[in-house]
Amino acid sequence: MKNAKRGGIVYSFIKRAFDIVFSATALFFLSLPMALVALVIVCDSKGPVFYRSVRIGKGGKEFAFLKFRTMFDGADAQQEKLLEKNEIEGGVIFKITDDPRITRVGKVLRKYSIDEIPQLICVLRGDMTLIGPRPGTPKEVALYDERAVRRLEVKQGLSGEWQVKGRNNVSFTEMIDMDLDYIDNKRSLLYDFKLIFMSVAEIFRGTGK
Repeated sequence: MKNAKRGGIVYSFIKRAFDIVFSATALFFLSLPMALVALVIVCDSKGPVFYRSVRIGKGGKEFAFLKFRTMFDGADAQQEKLLEKNEIEGGVIFKITDDPRITRVGKVLRKYSIDEIPQLICVLRGDMTLIGPRPGTPKEVALYDERAVRRLEVKQGLSGEWQVKGRNNVSFTEMIDMDLDYIDNKRSLLYDFKLIFMSVAEIFRGTGK
C-alpha cells in the first residue's frame, strides 16, 4: 500500500498529540452527559448502551468501533430486508431515510451526532484520529475497488472532508473523491483544525440523520 503523499513525521506527531489531548479532555468533561445519555438509551428501549462493531483502520487493520446504540437491539440482522431501499449510490454503504430500526432516542442522538461521542475512546486508543476518512466495516471494505482501498493509507477519522461538506447527500464515488483529495492534497494541521471547527458547526446545526 502506498504511503500518503502529504503529512510527514512532524505532522503525524503533532496530530497524534492533539488527538490524545483533545479526546482525553473531551471524555473527561463529557463523562456526566454521556452517563445521562446512557440512562436515556436504557429507558427508551431494550438492549446495550453501546453499539460495538468491527471496523477497518489504517493498513487494513481491524479495530473495535464504538457508538451509542441508536437502533433496536438486533437491527443488523434486519438490514438484508432493507437493501433495496438503500439511498447511497454504489451499494457499498447502506443508508436510508427514516430507517425503521432507529429508536426514538436514536433519532435525536443521530441528528446531533451525539451517538458518535464514544468514538473519542477509539481516538484516544490510537485506532482512529479526529480527522480522516470514515472507517468501513469488513463487509464494506471487501467491496472497495483499487481506488477506494487508498482510503486505508491513513488513519480513519471521527470526522472529515465529506462529513462536513457532503454529509448524507453524496454518492460513494463522490465520498471517495473527497477522501482522496484530502489525502493527496489537503492534509495539514491548519486544514485539520478547519475541519474540526466545521464539524462542530455541523453538530449544532443538527444535520445528522
